[in-house]
Amino acid sequence: MAASAALLLTAAACTPGSDSPSGSTSAPSTVKTDAAALGDVQLTVWDQEVRGGQAAQMAELVKQFQAKYPNIKVNRVSRSFDDLKTTLRLALSGNNAPDVVQANNGRSDMGEFVKAGQLVPLDEWAKAYDWGSRYPGSVLQYSRYSADGKTFGEGNLYGLPQVGEVVGIYYNKEKLTKLGVQPPQTWAEFEDALAKAKAAGEVPMQFGNLDKWPAIHVFGTVQDRYVPADQITTLAFGRPGASWKTPENTKAAEALVSWVDKGYFNQGFNGQGYDPAWQDFGKGNGVFLIAGTWLQADLQKALGDKVGFMLPPGEQADAKPVVTGGTGLPFAITNKAKNADAAAAYINFITSPDAMKVLTSTGNLPIADTSEQQAPAGLAGDIFTSFGTAVSKEGLVPYLDYATPTMYDTIGAALQDLLAKKATPAQFLEKLEADYSKFAGK
Repeated sequence: MAASAALLLTAAACTPGSDSPSGSTSAPSTVKTDAAALGDVQLTVWDQEVRGGQAAQMAELVKQFQAKYPNIKVNRVSRSFDDLKTTLRLALSGNNAPDVVQANNGRSDMGEFVKAGQLVPLDEWAKAYDWGSRYPGSVLQYSRYSADGKTFGEGNLYGLPQVGEVVGIYYNKEKLTKLGVQPPQTWAEFEDALAKAKAAGEVPMQFGNLDKWPAIHVFGTVQDRYVPADQITTLAFGRPGASWKTPENTKAAEALVSWVDKGYFNQGFNGQGYDPAWQDFGKGNGVFLIAGTWLQADLQKALGDKVGFMLPPGEQADAKPVVTGGTGLPFAITNKAKNADAAAAYINFITSPDAMKVLTSTGNLPIADTSEQQAPAGLAGDIFTSFGTAVSKEGLVPYLDYATPTMYDTIGAALQDLLAKKATPAQFLEKLEADYSKFAGK
């Protein structure tokens, strides 16, 4: 441990642009916002914008950025979410780290990078570019950490996201019509629709959990119906004062297992990948799909006006929404950035009001100025409305894997076992409680 810490300090001390002789990763006291006056810069950017509309918006914004600032050459490296998560940790500790990265907000990624001093606080650039006027505090909290990486949701700003996210329910309108079912307005109606789909020989819900993380979203959707929102937030932010071993969480786990018992998922879901699952849904196989708004462009292209999106319904039709969501992966500046001002200028450009228009036109959900955009009719309209409702009614709860540095792996593996009936709900919750309590305490 001591040797590793020494290596990190040495790397930080050599960081170009660091004003501190001790090699701390604090932002410079003065920043430069005239990107055209920064001279020739090579900027290496790693992102995970690889799917349809995600890739299209990023390609267009990089093109526009380089046209405006020909002195800054962007070397964009695009990787899938899983590939980025696997390679980023090693890259940040090496000598050839990228300048700008998309880092998962969670403790296992951004929290650990902050703790290791591998990311630069963005607060000085946030002031210079006035990001606070574009991004409400409720959004920025998802990219804030204390300098030691311990406290999530407070402290320095370490990233800025482009998109908003909410995990909801995609549905095939044509199949619902054949079943004689309207889009459900309550949780009971939703479960009734799943039962009718099964009885009619349809796949009630497409689900691919080979990657393990998709089940986090499905369980989170069920949990949101049974567990008070404040308890979910405490657990997901890894703060002391809550417990996984509660009657409410037990009911949620039991409800998820009951979907397996009733055959509501496609066969072999634990061995099917996430992408093949949503692609099957896009081919017309399945009535429902629990997934995030990031699939908007791809499912719109595949199903056209046959696909709809809604927030998971509550116990009552007019219930306040409680829904998993927040922001897409924020863009951060590494402590190895050769020109941090150029890196900040890039982040500012791809999150600007004009960038939000590009995001809208390419089938994405902009996190800033959302109400100012003219969303197309159909699926995009459903998603913009759903996200707006969740934000305006303060119904968003964090992703569960944010909780601890190891929760991503813990809950993913535990959910696979739960869904495979290799663990009981009590055993499942015991694993989560052990991870959570070890980190957050009692």
